[in-house]
Amino acid sequence: MAIATINPTTGETEKTYDQHTSAEVEERVRRADAAFRRLRQSTFAERAAWMLAAAQLLEDDVETVAEGITREMGRPIAGARAEVLKCARGMRFYAAHAEGFLADEPLADPSSVGASRALARYQPLGVVLAVMPWNYPLWQVIRFAAPALMAGNTGLLKHASNVPLSALYLDTLFSRGGFPDGAFATLLIGSGEVAAIVEDRRVRAITLTGSEPAGRAVASTAAAQVKKAVLELGGSDPFIVMPSADLDAAVRMAVDARLVNAGQSCIAAKRFIVHASVYEEFTAGFAEAMGRVVMGDPFADGTQLGPISTESGRNDIVELVEDAIAKGATVLTGGRLPEGPGFFYPPTVISDVTPAMRIHLEETFGPVATVYRVQGVDEAIELANATDFGLSSAVWTRDEDERARFETELEAGAVFVNGMTISYPELPFGGIKHSGFGRELAAAGIREFCNLKTVWES
Repeated sequence: MAIATINPTTGETEKTYDQHTSAEVEERVRRADAAFRRLRQSTFAERAAWMLAAAQLLEDDVETVAEGITREMGRPIAGARAEVLKCARGMRFYAAHAEGFLADEPLADPSSVGASRALARYQPLGVVLAVMPWNYPLWQVIRFAAPALMAGNTGLLKHASNVPLSALYLDTLFSRGGFPDGAFATLLIGSGEVAAIVEDRRVRAITLTGSEPAGRAVASTAAAQVKKAVLELGGSDPFIVMPSADLDAAVRMAVDARLVNAGQSCIAAKRFIVHASVYEEFTAGFAEAMGRVVMGDPFADGTQLGPISTESGRNDIVELVEDAIAKGATVLTGGRLPEGPGFFYPPTVISDVTPAMRIHLEETFGPVATVYRVQGVDEAIELANATDFGLSSAVWTRDEDERARFETELEAGAVFVNGMTISYPELPFGGIKHSGFGRELAAAGIREFCNLKTVWES
């Protein structure tokens, strides 16, 4: 795939970019390795000052960066601005908390292990390669880069080929903030060149957010080199509605949960599992609210839903919906391609879904929701868990016993009760099963790329 800015609102290619040559890639890897040897000797205070300076630069550039996000992947401009500001907040969070997260952990009674002093110490690993997707072109990178750099690691970014504006902005952001030259760099390369970077002895760990096939490929290469990897892959997140739920609030949140980033989010709610006693009321309200959503130019005021980021992405959605219709699904709203330029697809709600349909198990990366009717908690949990994915989940209930069961029995990296899944710097983020392994954010995220060293003194 060519590295290019293709405006999904118009379908037009605005600019293409040359890939880095082998010599340019080698130089960036060399500089990252050299920068690690300097960065690991810096103090938390020094790194925090550089991170805070970079965060301020990002906030100062919010309009330019947000406009680039909207041009490249179609996110409405208000959402793009919010993403930029969230990144700055995440950077400030790690500047404030990295030292505490990585503080030595002394054993309360070292004599129990025959020592006068014993502790666990976190130390950086080295150069970390990040393979990142286009759907949150800044946030996906920052939630890796901020903790990695604050821990004393250096980073190399292989970004998605359709967001070069974001990739190139990030290439210089941290050095502008004061980090050593080479501490963070973008590699403009194709996916076919990733394996060679993973295999490079100077690269000590890998983090990938993306598709399941991409995760399998990178993880297998990393395993062959005995290197640490963190994977955040797909999701088919359930949104469960029980009889005690505040239905008006659940409907409002269901629309946001499905249409966040045009539904192009691993943690967007995708399967709406509704108790039979409230199924008709919830589904009618949900379909009606989805049908009212304003789709259009992402730069225009009032636009709630922009285009799908790529033509191929929209084609994938069309195929899943058409397969479901051909096999007997009912379209409650949407489901038809709009006329005109760009890669738009309307908010769509589908019922009468069966296991024979691809949409039942495959991740739908767009504004398409499937609704299911269940008879009780047991069936809701069984259906929610009947997928290879396990990223996040949302539950709407005011019943304490139900809440406890869902929090315990749902097979997911997170459970949000009476709300929608959101990533916060303060909370660990990641999945189980085919949604990946390892964690980002919070203390867990910064510790992923550290050596947990045991220190024992007689």
